[in-house]
Amino acid sequence: MEIRELAVPDSYVLDLVPHGDTRGSFTEWYRSDVLSQAVGHALPLAQANHSVSSRGALRGVHFALVPPGQAKYVYCPAGRVLDVVIDVRVGSPTFGTHDSVLLDSEQPRAVYLAEGLGHAFLALADRSSVTYLVSSGYDPNREFGVSPLDPELDLPWPSDVELALSAKDRDAPTLAEAREQGLLPTMAACAERYAQLRQV
Repeated sequence: MEIRELAVPDSYVLDLVPHGDTRGSFTEWYRSDVLSQAVGHALPLAQANHSVSSRGALRGVHFALVPPGQAKYVYCPAGRVLDVVIDVRVGSPTFGTHDSVLLDSEQPRAVYLAEGLGHAFLALADRSSVTYLVSSGYDPNREFGVSPLDPELDLPWPSDVELALSAKDRDAPTLAEAREQGLLPTMAACAERYAQLRQV
């Protein structure tokens, strides 16, 4: 398992190593020690989620206010998804920057994103499964989103895929509108949260 930081600070991609024979395959898709060494602290596990999506299903951009925020460790055990991390932390030097990773079952990878970062993914095949570990449970009062179609974000959705969004995601504000409305996490609050986690 190899890990490297993405263009959005505090997010990482992990290249996983599948082992297989005539019976099938086996993959270690999460290793606490590997992640902790790179991030500087363990992932506090509060909830595990699983979604199955049809080709074209676009979920996000979602984030949670900090503290406590919601870190995510994302893995695609079946199908193919384009996973995107967006820096929505007001005051971050890379505010508005994104990076993307192709997650699929043939060349297994995982993505980790820290509290305060935005997350979205697009299913590129029918019955695409995404399993993710999160550091805090769902709290509707602290969960927000920005439009994955915001032209200023210019996210890398392929033109040959017909996008299907939920009404909530379709009606989400742009990044600039969310900032004006005070909906975004701040880099200061995130940095304080990361420091607290490193002391645990």
